[in-house]
Formats: sequence, structure tokens, C-alpha cells
Amino acid sequence: MTTEHTPTPAASRVTPSGGTGSGLGANPGTNRGPDPGTPPGANAGASPATAAWLSVVPGLGQYYNRRWIKGTIFLALAVLFAIAMTAPLINGIWGLITLGDDPAADDSRTLLVQGILSAIVVVILAIAYVLNIKDAHRDAVRRREGFAIPSVRKAFHDSWEHGFPYFIVVPTFILLTMIVIFPLLFMVLLAFTNYNLYNSPPAHLLDWVGFENFVQLFTESIWSRSLLAVMAWTVVWTLVATSLQIALAFFLAMIVNDPRVRFKKLIRTVFILPWAVPSFMTVLVFAAMFNDTFGTINRDILSIFNVSIPWLTDPTWARIAIIFVQVWLGFPYVFTLVTGVLQSISKDWYEAADVDGGTRFAKFRYITMPHVLYATAPLLIMQYAYNFNNFNIIYLFNKGGPPVPGQSSGATDILISWVYGLTFDQNNYKMAAAISIIMGLVVAFFAFYQFRRSRSFREEGMY
Repeated sequence: MTTEHTPTPAASRVTPSGGTGSGLGANPGTNRGPDPGTPPGANAGASPATAAWLSVVPGLGQYYNRRWIKGTIFLALAVLFAIAMTAPLINGIWGLITLGDDPAADDSRTLLVQGILSAIVVVILAIAYVLNIKDAHRDAVRRREGFAIPSVRKAFHDSWEHGFPYFIVVPTFILLTMIVIFPLLFMVLLAFTNYNLYNSPPAHLLDWVGFENFVQLFTESIWSRSLLAVMAWTVVWTLVATSLQIALAFFLAMIVNDPRVRFKKLIRTVFILPWAVPSFMTVLVFAAMFNDTFGTINRDILSIFNVSIPWLTDPTWARIAIIFVQVWLGFPYVFTLVTGVLQSISKDWYEAADVDGGTRFAKFRYITMPHVLYATAPLLIMQYAYNFNNFNIIYLFNKGGPPVPGQSSGATDILISWVYGLTFDQNNYKMAAAISIIMGLVVAFFAFYQFRRSRSFREEGMY
């Protein structure tokens, strides 16, 4: 293993003859002085500004700092990128701006994709260009202060030693960019075009329309009414369904954790079973059970009381049914979390509370609840965010129905299922993209705000 030495100014180094000098006699491969043959005081005249200006052409600033190999690599890469990437990047940016001129030759969707990729590459190249200038400026500052120019081996060692986290993170960041950021940018840009069923490529070219789609969403009656209804139901659905499943899970975990309860393992296994069964199968079974005509709930249970409820055709009853199904599907996960936390709480605290005369409610309020919430708060917040975008249960149960007159959405549609219907059923991509932006902002704000308020976040640095 190579031992790092803290570099010291050349003026204070000791030469092999015992005097001080510029480090001409330093051992090869160490950072104890300039390259052999460098006249004393040559580094003192290095100008960081000159190095930075020369780096306008990548590599020249490194040549100025006598980093010959690095300068050659930077210059070669700059020339190669200029030859290979200039024309594609210009065409990509042109396509992003114009979205095409000739419907017979241009496809706006392809041009949009190429434009986004070109913009991402331009941003990456711009960052690399700035880093090239900063690298030359930093080396010139070190030269002016009397530090030696490191050898190639030393430079590579230092880069690996200090930049190891970046070598690991960069590939993941590139993959994240292509899988997450690129589709997100494509969706965002679609919200500012006129892409719908009647203006679809390749028969037609897309046009930039600015904020027209957002204006229609809030001003036209069919869209504003649908947005208000879906947003209200999404909030109610998220709060009610998630809160009920958390409350039920907490209650059952407390009961099962009571010392007087026997066969705890069997009971916990039974409660976890709904989580073990694939959710889409459970939702389809419940959809059949709640069927108005042949469902077992109406036919075999409620028929005893001469009652028949329109579970799938009445908006109110459909919402009640779908909340019930979500509580059934969601409580086992929270039950498992709470059970694990309850078992980790020391019994000594409860015994101390008994000695002090604490009631059951006091022990629950001051011991049990704080510990459970502290350990599970981030995960519980994610449950709210998950149910806000819980597409599977809405679509599999009744596809967002029943329909509502005067709306483009169904009675049980939440934002994500409404967006799906607009995209794949109505081919109204522009409005679906606009709604997706609003939905993403709402979820991000809610999750960030709640997470910042959680005790586990505030006390993160205390332990």
C-alpha cells in the first residue's frame, strides 16, 4: 500500500546535500518537488488565470502545468467528441426546438427523444468542460505555491484513492438517468405539446403549446370538474384507507403481543397470510365477491336480511368496498412492522412504570407509542405515498368505475388510474402528462413535508 505524504512547499524541502532547495534531488515517484530539471523558482511564476484561459481548449491548461499525459488525453477526447458528437447534438437540439418540419420525413416523438438525449449529453459535457478548467486552475495554484507536479503513477493513485466513491456512484447515476430521469423528462415535455388522439405522429407533427394544457385543466368544465373530484377522492382514499389499515394493524399487534395471549406464532402467521397471497389475486376475488348480481356478499350474506347493495354500480358503495379491500391487503405489512418494534421494547420500562403507578393508557402513550412511531414513521409515511399511487387495486377491482356523467373520470378513479385511462383508453397524452406533473408535485411535497416532521429525521444525527 502506498503511503500518502502531505506535500510541503519546495522552498522548505531538504536536498540530498543537506541544504534547502526546490526538491531537485527528490526520489522518483514521490510528491516532494518539481520534475527533475526544473529551475529553482520556476513554479513561482505559474498563473492560475492563464491556465484557466488556456483550458478553454481542453488540454492546453494541463500542458501549461506540465501535465503532458493528462493534457494529451483531454485534448484527444475533446477532438474526438467534437468530430463525432457535434452534428448529432446540433440535430438533436434542433429537433427538440422545432419538433420537425415535414410530417412525411419527421416523427416528433423520435425528435423529442433525440432532443432529450442530446440535452442530457450537452449537460454532461458542460460539466466535464468546467471540471477541465477547474483542474488546470487548481494545478496552477499548487505550482505557484511551490508544490511538485505529481508523476503519472502518483496522479492515478491519488485519483483512485480520493475519487473511489465517484467511480462507484457514476455508473449508477448514469443508469438512473436513463431509466428514471429520461422518461420523466419525456413525460414533462409532453405536457407542453398538443399530443392527443387527433394530433398523433407520424401522421401529424407535434407543436409546443406552452401552458395551454394546464389552463384547460383548470378552466374547462369537464376537466376542472374531473380534476377536483379525482383529487378529492384521492386524498380521502389515501388518508382513510391508509389510516384504517395502520390503526387495525396497531390494534391487532398490541393484542397479540399481550402476555396473556397464547399461540402467538399461529395467530401472527394467520394475520400475515393476506400479505403472502399475491395482491392481484386477492383483488380479483374480492371483485367477484362484491359483484352486484352473483357476488357472494349479496347472494349468500346480505340476502338473509333481504338486502342487496350495489357495490360496483353506486359511487358511494364502490368507494366503501374498495377501502375495505385495501385495509385487508395493507394491514399485514404494518402488523409485521409494529410487532417487530413491540418485541424490541425493554420490559424493564414497563416494570418501572408499574412501580410508579402508571396506568395502561399512560404506558401506551409514553412508552409504546413513541417507540413504535420513532421506528416506523418513515415507512408509515411511505404507506401513504404508496396508496396515493396505488394503481393495481383501483384498476383490478372495477377499473375506476362506475362512470360519472359530465366527467372524464370514474367515481373510484384516483389520479394514477385516471392518467392511465387518459393515456391508453383515450390517447390523450398531453392531458395525462399535465396531470402526472401535478400528481408528482403533490406526492413529493407531502412525503417530504411529513418526513421532515418525523422524529426519526429530526434526531438522525444524535445516534
